[in-house]
Amino acid sequence: MTRKPPPLDAFDLRILERHQRDTQTPAASIGEAIGLSAAAVQRRLKRMREAGVIEREVAQVAPRAVGLPITCVVGVDLDRETAADLDRFSQKMAQCPEVQQCYYVTGETDYVLVVLAPDMEAYEAFTRRALLDDPNVKSFVTHVVLDRVKVGLTVPIAPVR
Repeated sequence: MTRKPPPLDAFDLRILERHQRDTQTPAASIGEAIGLSAAAVQRRLKRMREAGVIEREVAQVAPRAVGLPITCVVGVDLDRETAADLDRFSQKMAQCPEVQQCYYVTGETDYVLVVLAPDMEAYEAFTRRALLDDPNVKSFVTHVVLDRVKVGLTVPIAPVR
């Protein structure tokens, strides 16, 4: 069950807007920009981490720099969509290191995956192991990414009125 996030005030939103773009920005710099002390910024960040507003703080690594130049966006259509079938497929994808992102979606496909691979042979091996060998996968369509135009996880935060 997803918990309801706590109410966020204007300071919280301004802190989040800056912090999500660069988690290395010192609390003192954020505080100076928004009119709070460094200690107040740190307390608010701690509260938002504990409440699940800030889910994770990670480094964004360039896939090509670590030998993964191939990105594929894959639409997967399942044969059966019972709760157990969906849970099984979701858990299976969560365990695949090649799968960077997995979304259960509405529309023509049931899932959309973002898959990273060192080359097309490795991507094909992934499809054989994770998709073709799964008797519940009806079909899948692969879109090979030609250019990573925009990649990120920043959330657009609207100013409080």
